[in-house]
Amino acid sequence: MAPSTRLDPDQLEQLESFLKDWLRHSGRTQADLRRALRAGSIRMPVLLQELQLTVSKGGVTALADRLCTIEAQWASGAPELLEGGAADNDDMSQLDLLLKSIQSDAA
Repeated sequence: MAPSTRLDPDQLEQLESFLKDWLRHSGRTQADLRRALRAGSIRMPVLLQELQLTVSKGGVTALADRLCTIEAQWASGAPELLEGGAADNDDMSQLDLLLKSIQSDAA
């Protein structure tokens, strides 16, 4: 079964509402989300466009994975990655941070 490659307007509206609630409850801002997504602006339409691109590449599952990765990064207290930084695409760094967070929670 091929992944859905586009969110319809109702789904985009629901995603926007979810993002606003998520940011408010996590104490984060659209600027924090922009940095995590490496989007060009903090404006919600730009953030949604970036997430729509994720859906077009990998479906809704990829969207969920990306948001979960951001949540894990924020929960672990990992510093925000700067654009163009050496760690931008280093998945092992993310996994190492997550592992350390899990180990410290278990201790």
